[in-house]
Amino acid sequence: MKKTTKQSRVIEALSLSDLCRFCQADETWVIELVDHGVLEPKGTTVAKWQFAGSNISRAKKARRLHRDLGVNVAGVALVLDLLEERDAALRRLMQYEWAENPH
Repeated sequence: MKKTTKQSRVIEALSLSDLCRFCQADETWVIELVDHGVLEPKGTTVAKWQFAGSNISRAKKARRLHRDLGVNVAGVALVLDLLEERDAALRRLMQYEWAENPH
């Protein structure tokens, strides 16, 4: 594990070019993800877009779905939405089970 130093800084958001470099993707593909609602950057223009943590995670998942499974952008959007719904349902189920049997 990398040791934290005084010079380390936490990155709270990435620009479009930084996100592309981080995900090893081209800008056209990331813009298409935004057009399909997979990513929701802050900023009024493409040049000013900033992608926060949840967007970075979604972009990496999207990249793997596209690269490893050949899923197109519309399919990526659907898969990511279904995975989030599944995760939310599992969290609710765990809360219900914990409330029924807290031991």
